[in-house]
Amino acid sequence: MLAAAAGLALFGTSNAVAAHPSGGQKPTIVLVHGAFADGSSWTPVLERLQRRGYTAVAVANPLRGVRSDADALDARLATIDGPVVLVGHSYGGAVITNAKARSPKVKALVYVAAFAPAEGEAAAQLAAKYPGSTLGETLAPVPLPDGSEDLYIKPSLFRQQFAADVPARQAALMASTQRPIRNVALNEASGEPAWATVPSWFLLAGADKNIPLRAQKFMADRAGSRATVTVEGASHAVAVSRPDAVVTLIGRAAG
Repeated sequence: MLAAAAGLALFGTSNAVAAHPSGGQKPTIVLVHGAFADGSSWTPVLERLQRRGYTAVAVANPLRGVRSDADALDARLATIDGPVVLVGHSYGGAVITNAKARSPKVKALVYVAAFAPAEGEAAAQLAAKYPGSTLGETLAPVPLPDGSEDLYIKPSLFRQQFAADVPARQAALMASTQRPIRNVALNEASGEPAWATVPSWFLLAGADKNIPLRAQKFMADRAGSRATVTVEGASHAVAVSRPDAVVTLIGRAAG
């Protein structure tokens, strides 16, 4: 099910104009993956969005630092015509929070088992706000020349930590193709949050071992979520294991 390409999964063209049920232009759905994943982690969601007639783009998230990753997303958004719905998974939520989402182009934010930090907060801080995250004990750091570290999840622990409700063979592929996140990215303070001015929708993963459910709910409530959906028993890889629920919520935000 996972695409082989690690960088960019693109369905349709970013400047296509599609009819929207309300009579306006149908928004482009821009999907931002998080740590330990790549654009192919959105494949089940992309397939369903395409069948619904949306132009959808899974962008390559560098996973180097919140501000620089948000700048990369802003550069991609600049190439897209018409309205946009931004969707972030995991650390990708911090990135969409820091993108120039206050632009009139961005109509909605959708957080999928994702971080939605306030100004000055870091992803690692939010993950530790409530008990339940076991991510730290599964990580395998790789030192980098600048003194920082790339963080991977140990392949032997990947399924139980990240994708417990994904078939074993598929989870093994995800473990083998995971992209590392730089440790400083998880500890970088967020800027002014886009969710303070842009409507947001939240999907919570009920059995998430990366971001505890209580932390996800706290962020959704604080952001004034227009609709919050909890997927009981879902792992952190909810976009892979429960794509229908994800697409349904995106449709509500896009509508």
